[in-house]
Amino acid sequence: MQLDLESLSEATSGAIGSLVSTTVLYPLDTCKTKYQAEVQAKQNRKYRRISDVLWEAISTRQVLSLYQGLGTKNVQSFVSSFIYFYGYSYFKKLYLKKTGNKNIGTVANLLVATAAGVSTIVITQPLDTASSRMQTSEFGKSKGFWKTLSEGTWGEAYDGLAISILLTTNPSIQYTAFDQLKQRILKGKMSKKTGTTKSSPEALSAFSAFVLGAVSKCAATCLTYPAIRCKVMIQAADSDDDKRTPAERKAQKTISGALYTIWRREGLLGFFNGLQAQILKTVLSSALLLMVKEKITKSTWILMLMLRRFLSVNSPKLKVA
Repeated sequence: MQLDLESLSEATSGAIGSLVSTTVLYPLDTCKTKYQAEVQAKQNRKYRRISDVLWEAISTRQVLSLYQGLGTKNVQSFVSSFIYFYGYSYFKKLYLKKTGNKNIGTVANLLVATAAGVSTIVITQPLDTASSRMQTSEFGKSKGFWKTLSEGTWGEAYDGLAISILLTTNPSIQYTAFDQLKQRILKGKMSKKTGTTKSSPEALSAFSAFVLGAVSKCAATCLTYPAIRCKVMIQAADSDDDKRTPAERKAQKTISGALYTIWRREGLLGFFNGLQAQILKTVLSSALLLMVKEKITKSTWILMLMLRRFLSVNSPKLKVA
């Protein structure tokens, strides 16, 4: 079986980029997630600003708790990025092969990205749920991955699956915008290299990849933020001083229940509460991911070529009788 080297190199470089961005920005992600998970009238909020989460960690001497759930998040980030980028690259190549087109259009790109996103979510949802619960736990009281999931049923491990599938539109919009802009930039470079043999995928400069990643992610985040906030609420851990009844807690674990809770307690603007923090974190994370991915794509491609040659040399050859 021949390895799909381009898809494999895309997946590997994307997963490494995701791992780097997740680790670097994890404290900001924890502050952002805890801030989004709280749904109260403005005068009753524990966290008035995202910085209040940071000051709580400092004042209670729980700064290291800003990293609670980092291991689980890294595994989830690496696995989901690998599956997503492999699926995205594979489906895109399959579409181009079937249609005979040289480039993929915007609508087709969105469909390809959505298919890759849904495949990723179905596989990695328990990891996403566990990491969200660990992040939103009280500082110093976070539990391990298995203990976090074992406290509920396997059905609860898939809390937020429906809205997560809905949110595949977020990376679909992001990577479609990024890919279309990237193609336009590289088109000029490719026209200057006519007649040359393609030995590796064309890559953007680090600065161009960072800017395009930031712009594309900002647009996707603004369009999908109400659903993002609902997802955080659905997956958040229950606090010890939670005064809600079991029925109210269960109702909030549904999309309609989360939407109603936000509307009743915070009004229309509540659907966008924490948007600035979300944009800051996701734009930096996505831009850093795509910058790292673009810079190591050629190196990964070379490693994949070496791997294929190694396997072809060492694989046993069958003799025909």
